Amino acid sequence: MSDCVIIGGGASGMMAAVYAAGKGAAVRLLEQNEKLGKKLYITGKGRCNLTNTAEPDEFMRHIMRNPRFCYAALSHLDSAGVMSLIEAQGVPVKVERGGRVFPVSDHASDVTKALERAMLKHGVRVTLGAKVSSLELEEGRVTGVTLSNGQFIPAGTVIVATGGQSYPSTGSTGDGWVFAERSGHRTKPPLPALVGIETVESWPSALSGLTLKNVRLSAKNAKGKTIYDEQGELLMTHFGVSGPLALSLSSALAEQPEETPLSLDLKPALSAETLDERILRDIRAASRKQISSIMDGLEPHALGATILSLCGVSPALPANALTAEQRRRVLTAIKSLPLTVRRLRGLDEAVVTRGGIDVRDINPSTMMSKRVSGLFFAGETIDIDALTGGFNLQLAFSTGALAGESAANYLKAADGSAVREEESEHEREYDGQNLFQSDRRAFRRGEIIRRARGRKASRRHLSRHRRHVPGDGAVHAQTGRRSPRRRRGRRPRRKCQHRSRI
Repeated sequence: MSDCVIIGGGASGMMAAVYAAGKGAAVRLLEQNEKLGKKLYITGKGRCNLTNTAEPDEFMRHIMRNPRFCYAALSHLDSAGVMSLIEAQGVPVKVERGGRVFPVSDHASDVTKALERAMLKHGVRVTLGAKVSSLELEEGRVTGVTLSNGQFIPAGTVIVATGGQSYPSTGSTGDGWVFAERSGHRTKPPLPALVGIETVESWPSALSGLTLKNVRLSAKNAKGKTIYDEQGELLMTHFGVSGPLALSLSSALAEQPEETPLSLDLKPALSAETLDERILRDIRAASRKQISSIMDGLEPHALGATILSLCGVSPALPANALTAEQRRRVLTAIKSLPLTVRRLRGLDEAVVTRGGIDVRDINPSTMMSKRVSGLFFAGETIDIDALTGGFNLQLAFSTGALAGESAANYLKAADGSAVREEESEHEREYDGQNLFQSDRRAFRRGEIIRRARGRKASRRHLSRHRRHVPGDGAVHAQTGRRSPRRRRGRRPRRKCQHRSRI
């Protein structure tokens, strides 16, 4: 019997295997495809953006769903740890703009081979072409898995790392969610994230293939509140918009994004007044030229012609014949070109999946299920996702590493009671007594602060909750005198008594 069976040979599954085997567990990894890391081969346009060197606070801001759930996993294995592990297997890495980390070779296959070598080093048994059909449970504990051919594989622990539903051609068909639902876990419906956006307007299709750099894209919700406002690159496509800005926006939109208004600022570095002055200056310098020539100095020719068409201005109009109202419309279009979301593209085009197993059913400190003992989850199977730039792969590596090591620790306990007791303690802390909980009232007592932060509470925290006892300025019940106020641990001040000499 294998100590640990891992379902899925992607980023999180391979990392879980490395960490579980590294702790002494006998690990068997089951992958339904003909090779490992099939989705890794297409990440980062084939270069594999494996992590990001952003500072912890900045990193957390890039996690769109359930960031607090990821604290323990990221603390267990951060970006520096991933880089060290990959380089230890003979694959040097480099850091590019925005903290994005790639292998020096720019080949995603090198990252997969590095993880394969790490698994081989620890004796992980890999079985390809093995599709799992169901989990086997007994009295609230996992006992193994059954393959599609009917073969039963017993195991003390099982880690589900099957990924989401994006890019189904890579084998990500959402099997892990089926396993979770059958075993009584709650799930969130799968939705596309980091995907292109279809627009109501048809004019972007005329500019298909045009990349706009250094533009600003913003979006507002139904209440008029700005939910996205970023500057970067935008790609015009036959269906609407794509590129880094559109992909990030797709993750920030609501579950029903239809009719969301967008605004595109083509000159974010210039204020409206400065841009108006520039247009007037260009018109005075070339008053006899056509207005299309003036627009060519501001935007690419095709985009400039589109703006003039949207504003109802003929491109053959002489520049000196442009009226103030026409100039105002052109200025408004450049600074705030409107777009409207029709819908997001499908899961087959999404980079990652939004949704998955509800984090309320998973212990964030171990990645073990709260409903089934010995069952762990990792990677995109969980309801966590982040923006582009290596953040999603880091989450996959981190949750996989924590799940693998926790599974090995679970096996070391004779009956699992020690781990379950530790899990209950972590669960109580997560529910209101540690740093993941936003309710600061849980930190009122000094002893809770010391336990959560691992250091002594400051005098400020202690003095705030110091009891009012006799000797600290309290009024004595019998004499009616107020005793001198003193700090804890110090003797009260006494009045100096002098005897008169006779």
